[in-house]
Parts: sequence; C-alpha cells; structure tokens
Amino acid sequence: MKLDWLKIVLVEPAGPMNVGSVARVMKNFGLHHLVLVNPQCDFLGMEAKKMAVHADDVLESAVSVATLPEALQGCFRAIATTARVRDWETPLENPRDALPWLLEEKEKSAALIFGPEDRGLSNEELNYAQRFIRIPTDSIYPSLNLAMAVGICCYELAENVKESDNQSSSKIELAPFEVVETYYQQLESLLLQIGYIYPHTAASRMEKFRQLYNRAGLQTKEVAMLRGILRQVEWAMGGKSDHQNL
Repeated sequence: MKLDWLKIVLVEPAGPMNVGSVARVMKNFGLHHLVLVNPQCDFLGMEAKKMAVHADDVLESAVSVATLPEALQGCFRAIATTARVRDWETPLENPRDALPWLLEEKEKSAALIFGPEDRGLSNEELNYAQRFIRIPTDSIYPSLNLAMAVGICCYELAENVKESDNQSSSKIELAPFEVVETYYQQLESLLLQIGYIYPHTAASRMEKFRQLYNRAGLQTKEVAMLRGILRQVEWAMGGKSDHQNL
C-alpha cells in the first residue's frame, strides 16, 4: 500500500500538533512524502512528535519550501482541497470521485494540497491545481480539522490503490508542473506585449487561462506546440523570443 510518489502538501500549517497528526495518518495509509510550504510552526518539535507517535520518520523526512510552486516541482497532477464554493467553471468534486485520478499515472509524482487551518487555500494557490475537492460534511458544523481532512483523503487513496493496479496503464500523460508554468509565463509576457491584457488585469485574466488549460489536461507535446505558436507570433511581430528552449 505504498504511495511514496504522492506528495501531501500543507500550505502554511500553523499547529505543530496538526502536522504531527497528519504525519501519523499518512503513515497509517502508506504515504510518506510530506511537503510543508512556509510552515508557521516547529514541525520537528516535541508537540509535533508527540502527535506523530510512531511516524517520526515522516516528520523528519518532511521537506520545507518557501512557495507552493516549489512544492509542486516535478508533479504531473495536483488536486487542491477547499471548503468554500467559488464562482468558477471548474466544479468541486467529491474525494471518492476525484482522488483516483492522482493514481492513473502511477509512480509519477502527484500532489494533494491542503490550505492553512484558519483560511484554507486562496484563489491564487488554487490556480496551481488541476482539480478541486470538497469533503462533504453536515451543514450544521462543516469545518474539519486539518488532520481529519488529510486522513479522509489518504483512506480514499489507499482504497483505490489496488483497483488502480488492475487498470490499463494506457492513460494520458500530463505535462509536468514546471513545463506548464513556463508556458504560462511566456503566454502572459506576450499578451502584455500585444495589449490583450494589462498589468492591473493580468492576474485575473491569467487565472481564466489556467482554469481553461487545467480542464484540458495538457500533455508535454501539446505544451511544446503552444509554445511554438507563441514563438512564431513573437517572430512575426519582429521581436526576438526570450523563450528559446522547450
């Protein structure tokens, strides 16, 4: 039931006991790759280790990074969790329906992202994921503890591992995170240059493009084709492309 290639990403976790509990439930279900984005607590302190119990190894091997893009380096697929309904075309899915998607490209790094305990993930942070899940809870008290939310998702993932082993391996292979991010940067630069977007609207417009491409599920060869189009446009405009490498 090993899922070492799947990252559990906690964005700005504030409670060391929460982080320790997350480590414990991860190990319960065979996950060991914990990534902390700008942690706001001592995740290697006594409080965290007390809650981790026999999952000290998960805590000690946890990777701390400054930003969410750093945490997603090398990932081909990412799902983000959110408790809030947003005015997006991309739907919020049930964990049971969405999480098996992370297992389709087995052994290729994927990520499940959780937000800070007090606010959840921001729209900007959600932009880095391709799909979004919301754990259904009672409307009277919908808020879940961070470790509980991670535990529910880890359970669902573990339940799907054996089934995914028997499925066909001929799945669509998505482009890795850093390849798509480079395309977004090139696209934004060109759109600013031609006046399609402006500095004060760039963030909101690019958010729409991200949503569109996330729904499409870009493959590496498709990103290469799109970047080729942008380079040709830059050439036709008489400018020299700053993005020579695919």
